[in-house]
Amino acid sequence: MRILVVEDDPILADGLEVGLGLAGATVDRLGNCADARAALATTLFDAVVLDLMLPDGSGLDLLRDIRAAGDRTPVLLLTALDETPDRIRGLDMGADDYLGKPFDLDELAARIRAIARRGGGRAAPCLAAGGVVLDPSRLSVTRDGEPVVLSRREFAVLSALMERPGTIRSKGEIEERLYGWQEEVESNTVEVHIHYLRSKIGREAIETVRGLGYRMRAAN
Repeated sequence: MRILVVEDDPILADGLEVGLGLAGATVDRLGNCADARAALATTLFDAVVLDLMLPDGSGLDLLRDIRAAGDRTPVLLLTALDETPDRIRGLDMGADDYLGKPFDLDELAARIRAIARRGGGRAAPCLAAGGVVLDPSRLSVTRDGEPVVLSRREFAVLSALMERPGTIRSKGEIEERLYGWQEEVESNTVEVHIHYLRSKIGREAIETVRGLGYRMRAAN
């Protein structure tokens, strides 16, 4: 899961980046509305964590603009506990959820998983394809009931494939899930992770579609 954090408080932004990273997410962070608008126009995110008070405007203005542009990326607002009118306005303007400060990082991660899941049209908390089951909340994977140990990036690749079994995901799409803006993308990293995933969950589970990308088989 790739998440955009729009928060101008560097201490809080640091904590969000570390905490959501430990929960398995790739996190990009920005501190103002202008940069966030540009990022959302060029990069696909699974969710946005948006503070209301930003140095160049209100997070509600940013939310209004991205919804007016047809951007349906799930958005969770960060608000102060006494900002009930702003929370109501935010929900009416298209926010998917909100969380009052101070907040628990585990709850934030769970809420982000929930809005991303709804945004993707899924109801079940776990992903399943054939005999493979992936639990985003526990960062765990099983194959035919047996646990499978994956690295963080192997888990991210498998998540991208299992969100839409049978659908081709291009190498570029998968790379976007693995790397934030400040990270260097290695040329063959997707191929390497696919190779290791096949060795752990079965070669037949992931199909290569020549010239297009990879897809998870819906059934064994």
